[in-house]
Order: sequence, then C-alpha cells, then structure tokens
Amino acid sequence: MKKQKLKVCWISAGVSSFIAGYLAENVDEFIYIDIENQHPDSMRFIKDCEVVLGKEIHILQSPYKNKENVIKQFRYINGVAGAKCTEVLKKRPRKEWEDKHKDYDITYVWGFDIEEKHRADRLLDSMPQFEHEFPLIDKGLSKSDVHGMFDRLFDFPRPKMYDMGYKNNNCIGCVKGGMGYWNKIRVDFPEVFERMAKLEREVGHSCINGVYLDELDPNRGRMENEIMPDCSIMCHLLMYGD
Repeated sequence: MKKQKLKVCWISAGVSSFIAGYLAENVDEFIYIDIENQHPDSMRFIKDCEVVLGKEIHILQSPYKNKENVIKQFRYINGVAGAKCTEVLKKRPRKEWEDKHKDYDITYVWGFDIEEKHRADRLLDSMPQFEHEFPLIDKGLSKSDVHGMFDRLFDFPRPKMYDMGYKNNNCIGCVKGGMGYWNKIRVDFPEVFERMAKLEREVGHSCINGVYLDELDPNRGRMENEIMPDCSIMCHLLMYGD
C-alpha cells in the first residue's frame, strides 16, 4: 500500500527555520518543540509565524520541560556525548512524533543556509529514510540574507534574544555557551546564571570545560569570537546522529 505523503517543517523559534518554512511549498505540518528555558518572547514569535504561514504550529514538549530537570535527573550537562538537555528535550519528542507517523512518507524542510551546505549534505547521509528540502540553500541565501529578507517582508519583531546581541535564539543559559556567552548571561539574566552555577556544584559538572561558573572571571571571553551552534534538532542530528 502506498504511503500518504507528509511534508513537515520543524520551527525552532529562529528566523532561519521560519523563512525556510515560508519559502517551502505545500508544507502540511509545522512543529515547534517548546522548552521552558526559552525566552518568553519565543512563543510570541511562534504565534506571529502562525499568522503569516496561515497554519497552526503544533507544540510538542518533553515531560522533563526544562534543562534543570534533565540535569538533575541524569547528572550530566555537556560533553563528548553532547548536551543531555538537547537529547531529552528535543530529540526524544521528535522520535516519539516519528514513531506515531511511521505510516507516512515524510519530507522534512530544514533551515540550513548556503554557508551550511556541508551540514545539509551530512544530514542527507544520516537520515536517508526521509526526503529533505533545503529552501535557503536552493535559493543561495546566507544567514544575513535570511535576516534581511525577514526585515523587508514582515512587520513583526524577531525573537528578542537576537536584538539583545545573541547569535541564536537558544535557551536562556544554553549549556553549549562559552565564557563570553556566560558572562553576558551573568549581566542580562543574573538569576539564570546563579541557578546554573548552583546546579553545576550540585551535580559536580560544569558547562564550560574546566571552569565552574561560580569561578568564572567576569572579564573572561569575547562572545563575538565564540562559535556557538544553534541548539536545534538539526545540530543534534549532525553531531550525534539520529
């Protein structure tokens, strides 16, 4: 029996995934995985995207809800096996969704830009059981092109984390951040910094290799020089597999 086709775009509350979904044709489902650590403005952005896309964005959420619950449960923050919170809060809900849709012929729409073509090629190799579309790459769009397009075409704001100087709309206090990133979090979201510093000591592991946050020199690091990936399903797939 021939499977019914289903085209799905995973929206990450970032500009690139939204523009990819906007450019793609005949998307059947838009899905967002909600995490309590996201800036509250992320949900506002999702609702604004719904209006433009003309479709409901379905919300999934792990029963763990936030990264603190994951870290306390598994007593692991980040390392060679990746960030445990990404696996539990993002990968597991996606896999559960896929298990419920095994009878469909699925095409995924991804927000890789032209500068990430090598990553798109790796994703094709890692997920051959699905079809994939890369609208930004197909149109030769860079990340700056994508943000420029957003500013020209739409009259609703980007997620606030961008305008606060963060490169990605990751969770506030992303465990993948470096010294410069965490020192900016210390200033912008001191309660998040303090909560993670205490949690590091509780579980005996740190976000930054070799440095606990309560020992971090406030003058260390330059965030603009740090490479910090978008904490998305795409990132986890490429680094640690399906």
